[in-house]
Amino acid sequence: MSMLRIFVALVVAFGLLTSVTRADTKDPIIVYDTQFHPTIARNGMVVSQETYASKAGREILEQGGNAVDAAVATGFALAVTHPQAGNLGGGGFMMIYLKEEDRAIALDYREMAPAAAHRDMFLDENGDVDKKRVRFTLKASGVPGTVMGLTEALAKYGTLPLDVVMAPAIRLADEGFPMTWALYESLGRYAGRLQADPESAKNYYKADGSLYEAGELFRQPDLAATLKAIAANGAAGFYEGPVADKLIAAMQAQGGIMTHEDLRKYHAVEREPLVGTYRGFKVVTMPPPSSGGVHVVQMLNVLEGWDLKALGHNSAAYIHRLTETMKYAYADRSKYLGDPDYFDVPVGALTDKAYAASIRGKIKLDQATPSTAIAPAQSLPEESNDTTHFSVMDKAGNMVANTYTLNFTYGNGRSVPGAGFLLNNEMDDFSAKPGVPNAFGLLGGEANSIEPGKRPLSSMTPTFLFKDGEPLMATGSPGGSTIITVVLQAILNVMEFDMNVQTAISVPRIHHQWYPDRLYLEPGHSIDTRRILGQMGHQVKTEATEAWDSVLGSAQSLMRTTSGMILGAADPRRPGSYAAGF
Repeated sequence: MSMLRIFVALVVAFGLLTSVTRADTKDPIIVYDTQFHPTIARNGMVVSQETYASKAGREILEQGGNAVDAAVATGFALAVTHPQAGNLGGGGFMMIYLKEEDRAIALDYREMAPAAAHRDMFLDENGDVDKKRVRFTLKASGVPGTVMGLTEALAKYGTLPLDVVMAPAIRLADEGFPMTWALYESLGRYAGRLQADPESAKNYYKADGSLYEAGELFRQPDLAATLKAIAANGAAGFYEGPVADKLIAAMQAQGGIMTHEDLRKYHAVEREPLVGTYRGFKVVTMPPPSSGGVHVVQMLNVLEGWDLKALGHNSAAYIHRLTETMKYAYADRSKYLGDPDYFDVPVGALTDKAYAASIRGKIKLDQATPSTAIAPAQSLPEESNDTTHFSVMDKAGNMVANTYTLNFTYGNGRSVPGAGFLLNNEMDDFSAKPGVPNAFGLLGGEANSIEPGKRPLSSMTPTFLFKDGEPLMATGSPGGSTIITVVLQAILNVMEFDMNVQTAISVPRIHHQWYPDRLYLEPGHSIDTRRILGQMGHQVKTEATEAWDSVLGSAQSLMRTTSGMILGAADPRRPGSYAAGF
């Protein structure tokens, strides 16, 4: 286990610090540190995975911008300072809440399959999935949506000009920033993949191939030029003109299938948010092609039928009920979830409380049900990677919860020559072959098969909580297939166990996704709990794997108190996360 993993494991097991202190937002900070306590602010706050990006969003709030302005600033800044997942070449989902209108918007800027994509494009001559082709070539890249999503959100719901909002990101790329310890460590771990691509090697390493040491000035002039083009021309600065020419030239030179026409046709989509209820709380979350929102609501409906508080947080009885509920949700995910523009997703049926009651009736309270005995529902009631998340609140009560990604850490590892940004490998999020798991072990079927123009299914789950009609919490997480269960536990900890925001995201988590039949427990669960769960028939695992790291997610979250104060909680699982408020 690396030193980083040891650090985060110890944080989760022993670092559950919950005291509240007021942040002195003008003091210098250690750029590779992680906050271990809620930060309090009154005028606005941004919490993200990376310190400079959080400060970029705060800078815009201090200039009078609203939550959307700050979110867009943070999103562009993360493309500079957190290239593991912050991006221009990927896509994601943004949940927006406008307090004055009491309205939530679900903005889908997920990547789209190029027009030349087809169902069997990643199968070899034997009909098997070619994992290298679907993950590490330019054919693995969907048409990027991030730039369209961020610029469209700003144009519709922001208050400041694009060049003002992008100024912090441009400054960070052009003038540079001291290399953070978190980025230094990550670039060291992924050097083999990144240095295999000459352009990525040039962008992220010194000329001799060595790392920029923590504290050394790290500049990205090619990325700065791309950001300036976007600031000057909006989305057209990315999807048309010199930047688009460079992207398509890379496709043509390296066997990709994306074209100028694919870029011109890309569009973000506003969707109706998914709304659920749980013991008087309102849960507002992302609809398909996110699978996360559907299954968070589905699982809450099942869990609402038990007195979870009486069982005790993270007791064996509590974890057993969570685990069995997760199995049924992920089984349904494999069959019923996909891009709603291409497949009739039965959202109403999956989130029906009567259907949840039928699931609850199948769960044995003293024994685990093997995954082999659980299948997607035969019928439903009639209807009547590496990723990063950030959350924003402003003094007016507006909120943003944004999750976006390149899929794998650093995407497919390929950078666009002369443009300074990495490309995604999101085509792996489709079902390359029904019944064959993707890189995160998730099974899929025809609903998520590859089709031109289609958006791949995602687990990203940006989510809001409301209590008595007032905004309470904004949350979300990275973590591939684990995102859904991380968000579920974060909001349950608030709604069911009355935890403050830092405690809610710091206590140890669990994960089960139906297949493989494995219950993963973070460090910090007691040996007695693990033993009892094992005796109930659960296949309990604690070791890290390639897909599931030694910790689950990084739920950067915000909570508003009844007095109007904003509490920001940087998840301690990953170093560098920071809540910046004023």
